[in-house]
Amino acid sequence: MTSIEDTGSASPLATLWLSPRQTIERIVSSRPTYLVLPLAVLGMIAGLYVELVSFGLADGLLADGRLADGLGGWRLWLGFLLGGAVIGVIWLYLSSAILTWVGMLLGGEASPRQLRAVIAWSTVPIILGALIAFVVGLALDASSAAASQWLPWLAIAFSLWSQLVFLLMLGRVERFGFMRTILAYVFNVVFSMIFALLLSLPIRILLYQPFNVPSRAMTPTLLEGDYFLASKLAFGYSRFSLPLLLPLPTRHILGAEPQRGDIVVFRLPKNLRTDFVKRVVGLPGEHIQMKDGALYINDVAVKREPLPDYVGRDPCGSAATATAKRWRETLPNGVSYETLDCVTNGFFDDTPVYTVPAGHYFMLGDNRDNSADSRALSAVGYVPFENLVGRADLIFFSRAPAEHGAPAMVRRERIGTVVR
Repeated sequence: MTSIEDTGSASPLATLWLSPRQTIERIVSSRPTYLVLPLAVLGMIAGLYVELVSFGLADGLLADGRLADGLGGWRLWLGFLLGGAVIGVIWLYLSSAILTWVGMLLGGEASPRQLRAVIAWSTVPIILGALIAFVVGLALDASSAAASQWLPWLAIAFSLWSQLVFLLMLGRVERFGFMRTILAYVFNVVFSMIFALLLSLPIRILLYQPFNVPSRAMTPTLLEGDYFLASKLAFGYSRFSLPLLLPLPTRHILGAEPQRGDIVVFRLPKNLRTDFVKRVVGLPGEHIQMKDGALYINDVAVKREPLPDYVGRDPCGSAATATAKRWRETLPNGVSYETLDCVTNGFFDDTPVYTVPAGHYFMLGDNRDNSADSRALSAVGYVPFENLVGRADLIFFSRAPAEHGAPAMVRRERIGTVVR
């Protein structure tokens, strides 16, 4: 005679590991909303953290065996937790809606409430995996060689366990066999990606578009490896607001002219598929000139004060660290920012007078000796208003590139920095 263990009174948190189908059956038949929302939120936060671990980015949240501290660390943690919570709630209801529709197509029997229970409870393994990775990251340096070798595999293992639990629970509540369960899973993934794309496109086109900085032309304001959001609202909308370069009119809708000192993203006039980021210094009709490294606007020198030398990753060469002359420049409208001067009597330190055409703007990089900008008429030149894409507003991530044997490191202190 075979005995069957009675798990009726055991906690679902304990039984789902080896009996996920029986566990979800018991949950949906008695309390289908039990811990669903908290588990969905924790599951999304855990999933995001596991993704960071898998890609070796966990050192942005953990450093030297402790929580990331300072203002950058505080902003990073707050944004990570709040963002994960919001996405978790949206993901719960959107996924259950998609699964309900897929279930109707395939002859499933589960209600949206039951499917939300499946989605939430299947995250328990990944929550445990993220907790283990987090504790290990506190005990060790998350970027150490030992942690970097096995933590990603641990994260992947718990992620796969969660997926297996999800499939077993989904098949049980829908009363599906193996093939219909796999088909429902595939449909869910495909339609989730389509909905995510449809939701993100309006934000990217109308509000904010992410960009990254691949060079040192805007050092020290924007560093190589910075990721920032550019506001589309700042200058209105044109064909350059779309992800694809379509043959549409270039005239801006709801356009607003940039202010002197704005850091803007624009399409390179010589190559409309290339995005540049520079600072606006010259407005239509003005005369711009560089004399002995100083900026002149309409024959008047822009106020410039010397600062202590810049010391850091070489802004003008390939050395790991270097120094460069640093200045604080203040434009006529009061906008103030730092510039670098790597070379005395550099190629663009003395230029002819540039007269900015109507409807165009003159752009400069803050790293004056290592920037291709409007001073190079054959490469960049004057930038038409219709080529403006957006205004750089906020750095949302920053990672110093790996070079000279040094590992790539997250710059926690720059995350959440307003671009000025």
